[in-house]
Amino acid sequence: MTKHHLPATPETVHWGYFSRSLTPVLTLKSGDSAVIETITHHANDDYERMIAGDAAAEEIFLWTKDAKTLRRRGAGPTEGPFTHGDGEGLGVHLLTGPIAIEGAEPGDIIEVRVIDTYPRPSANPGYAGRFFGSNPAANWGFQYNDLVEGPTPRETVTIYELDMAEAAVKALYSYVWTPQTDPDGIVHATIDYPGVRVDHATITKKNDVLAGIKVPARLHFGTMGLAPAEVDCVSTIPPNYTGGNMDDWRIAKGARMYYPVAVPGGLFSCGDAHASQGDSELSGTAVEISLTGEFEFILHKKADLPGTVLEGLTHPLLETEDLWSVYGFSVTNYLAELGPDPQQEILTRGSLDTAMRDAFRKLRRFLMTVHKLSEDEAISLMSVAADFAVTQVVDANWGVTGSIRKAIFAGRTSV
Repeated sequence: MTKHHLPATPETVHWGYFSRSLTPVLTLKSGDSAVIETITHHANDDYERMIAGDAAAEEIFLWTKDAKTLRRRGAGPTEGPFTHGDGEGLGVHLLTGPIAIEGAEPGDIIEVRVIDTYPRPSANPGYAGRFFGSNPAANWGFQYNDLVEGPTPRETVTIYELDMAEAAVKALYSYVWTPQTDPDGIVHATIDYPGVRVDHATITKKNDVLAGIKVPARLHFGTMGLAPAEVDCVSTIPPNYTGGNMDDWRIAKGARMYYPVAVPGGLFSCGDAHASQGDSELSGTAVEISLTGEFEFILHKKADLPGTVLEGLTHPLLETEDLWSVYGFSVTNYLAELGPDPQQEILTRGSLDTAMRDAFRKLRRFLMTVHKLSEDEAISLMSVAADFAVTQVVDANWGVTGSIRKAIFAGRTSV
């Protein structure tokens, strides 16, 4: 086994999209591991705490009237005229990758083991060694059109600090988003384009928010997955059958994720890291933070899948020491199912009804195929033993996770 290191640099990150056409920045053999750096796309919510002094972050986020290190920030066009900016905001997450796995072909499964995660410290001497993240209650959040205090509507950004000694996050201050003018002269009345630097001279900080409250840390990557095959440039916002923006805090240290391979090499990317998140990610974001992850990659060839937990797998599967989880989406494979413009159409299709139906069907298949249950047995077991959780209601393709505990199968001789 070889251990690699993949730093976050302008050459190793891509912003707001997965693509089957991206050249791999690293190629691994099955069994290799990699330490992968990621930087949060929300770092400019507090430049001084999350970017200043960090040479890589400063270069990645560089944007002046004369220079913009990463022009493509989404799955849209890079040639104007623009409403929001290059990429037009279809996709927002800053991902590191892609990584190719030697020999991976469509029909195979790539297993990604999360060995460890640790935060990227502030490099600003005034905050050296401390860890910060941002939680915007944004216009795409579930709450946006259902506010009871004025002004309405509004977007509020809360800056958190992660205390690794206590494994907890606490809020430092918040501010209401005010219109921000980017270096190209475009005014952003709302949070509608990634990487816009918030001018703190234009906002009013509210200190002592959530006073006395500490939230347990749940370090994880909100977006991990492979490149899909259907479209050349795919927004990072809706999750899909090859993974992506699933926003499940359970995909953490010790977890194993299984992704179906759609293109040669698989092309794995990760980012959108979180210090903590609850089920639903209700406000539109978690505590968005920069993390480094250590991962091990295992290739499972198509011919070897029958008779294993991966038999018939066409969607992401989570395995931990205690359980298996499947991921239901509002639209199972929106890229293939929603006509000529699926990336726009999916923006109107968020539904927990269909996400629950998809999670039910996937867990039923898993129980019938892997554990050899009849349909009636599988349905009874799901009703009395499976846990279905709302992972997110903010990523257009809403998510419901169906989990089944391994311990209940201890008396069986099958897998």
